[in-house]
Amino acid sequence: MPPAYPRMSEPRRMLNPMTSRQCSKVACNNAAISTLTYDYADSMAVLGPLAQRREPHTYDLCEKHSQRLSAPQGWHIVRYSALGEVG
Repeated sequence: MPPAYPRMSEPRRMLNPMTSRQCSKVACNNAAISTLTYDYADSMAVLGPLAQRREPHTYDLCEKHSQRLSAPQGWHIVRYSALGEVG
């Protein structure tokens, strides 16, 4: 009897949820570096440093998908970056 779900061609890497999370994009096994949220009222996509924990309605993205992010026509993308050590 075949399994009730399709098999993945390549197993997904297991990441330690306390130290890293996987990119939210389908079939991407890269570690997430940023978190994407949407502000529908202001037609804005906000991309910032990886959130401390997963939250509903947010998307964790790897470096490649963070750089390729685009928004629908009429929307704005706001990109926040974490500052390094000061001093």
